[in-house]
This record gives sequence, structure tokens and C-alpha cells, in this order.
Amino acid sequence: MRYKFHIVDVFSASSYGGNQLAVLPEAAGLSPNAMQKVAREFNFAETTFVFPKTDPVNTCRVRIFTPKAEVDFAGHPTIGTACALAMGSHVGKGRLVLEENVGPVTVDVEQRDGIYYGTLTLTGKIDAPEGAPPTADLAAVLSIEPAEVRQVFFAGVGLPFCFVELASKAAVDRAVIDRSAWSTKLSRAWSPNVFFFAGALKDGGELYARMSAPALGIDEDPATGSACAALVGAMASKPDFRGEIYRLSVTQGVAMGRRSDIEASARKANGAVTSVSVRGAVAYVASGEIEAPS
Repeated sequence: MRYKFHIVDVFSASSYGGNQLAVLPEAAGLSPNAMQKVAREFNFAETTFVFPKTDPVNTCRVRIFTPKAEVDFAGHPTIGTACALAMGSHVGKGRLVLEENVGPVTVDVEQRDGIYYGTLTLTGKIDAPEGAPPTADLAAVLSIEPAEVRQVFFAGVGLPFCFVELASKAAVDRAVIDRSAWSTKLSRAWSPNVFFFAGALKDGGELYARMSAPALGIDEDPATGSACAALVGAMASKPDFRGEIYRLSVTQGVAMGRRSDIEASARKANGAVTSVSVRGAVAYVASGEIEAPS
């Protein structure tokens, strides 16, 4: 049986930038094994599969697969799926609620000057456990000098990350994942997914970032919305931030030739983060049909 698909580029206003995503808008009938095979065939960072909603108040059910495994939540697939469904007239623009393994996720879809934008909003606790590896371990994982690592910490909202702040953009560009060091020092940590960045880590700051998730079959990700959501949530959660909205602008994927522009924000009230949001443009690339694996 053949299934329709759309391909979009997420966190880019024009095609052939940002993070690629394949969306199967009518995936009913596909087994988890078949979905995994389809995700491996597209070989993008993620592929999404849309099913009928289980709760009448929501828009649809969405499952997300990397080439290697299913994940409960991810940022660029959530925003990309919502915009792809609106582009293909499967749903209207406006507020969509996607049922993901992590729970209902809200995406506001708008079109301005012919460009689609999606804003993902999450509520709930920011996970930020102690016990991150020492800076020397992450220097080894990234094949850089220990002096170039400023701090290492864990955080996550649906998908966990190990965040590594580096001293310069040049260090971010120069970093190379050492698989042996990653296997011994990070693969069994709270999060083996490493998001490394440089820039102004303050409200309104601009960051230059890269991300690698070997455990998920992703050597490098051009844009990681879930990491940006966790990062602004973790920073806004700090007691020394007393404002109401914490914002970061993140540029990712440059070295891969797929520049991605991500706007992330966290809202805070009474000393606690109440929500995190990630926003970006989505560009249409292609549509077609794929033969489902048996």
C-alpha cells in the first residue's frame, strides 16, 4: 500500500536550509516496525507519522522516529508536522494540538508574507538533574582542549540533553565527536545527546550551536528545537533571573550547509517557569508517495 508524504525544511524560510523532515499525513495501518523502516529509508533526523486523534479536543496523533528509534518528543518534527499539515490542507492554520508520546503538544501555525511559521509551546516541569560529567570528559568527547569548555549541565523537556558551553564559535566549529570517548564517558549518562554552543547565555542573547545524538543515529542535527526549549527553560529557572520572559536566538547547522534560525523563550511567574516556546519558519520542499514495507 502506498502512503502520501510531504518533505519540509524546518527553521528555515527557504527550502534547502534548516532541518529536513518527512511527514506521512495519513499513516493509519502502519506498524511500528514499518514506520521504523520508512524513517530509515528517508534517513532524515526524524520522520513523523500522523494518525487519527484519540481525544476529540485535539488535532491528531503524531509519532516521531529517527533512523534508529522512536522518540517521545522532538521540536523540529512537531513544528514541521503542524506546518506541513496546514500547507497540505489536511488541517487549517491556527492552534493545533498534537498528541505525542510525551502528551498533548500545542503548535500555533501562521502564514505571513507567504511564509509559514510554527510556534511550539510546552508547559510543565523542566528536568535539570545534577551529576553532569566533568568538563574534562566533555572536552574529550568533543576532541577539544579542557580550557575551551566553560560549563556542562543536563536539562530536558520531553527529550534530555547534555549541554556544553564552549568558549568560542571557533571551538564549536572545530569540535568533532570522539566515538570512543562518547561511549565511555557519556553514552550511559542521564542524556547521551550533546548540544554544544557558544555566545551570550543571557536574556536576549544569541548563540551559535551544534548537536550530536549518536544513540539516536544522528551524527549531527541541523536544528534541535527541543534542546533550545530545554535550554531557555533551564536558564530562566535560575534564581538570579527575575524577569517574566527569557529569550534566546539560536543559529545551528551552519557547518552542515543547512543554516537554521530558532527563537526560543521561557515565561516565568512567581519564581517558576510556566511555559517554554520555540518558533521558526518552515519551507515546503516536495510531496509524493512511498510504498509501505511489508
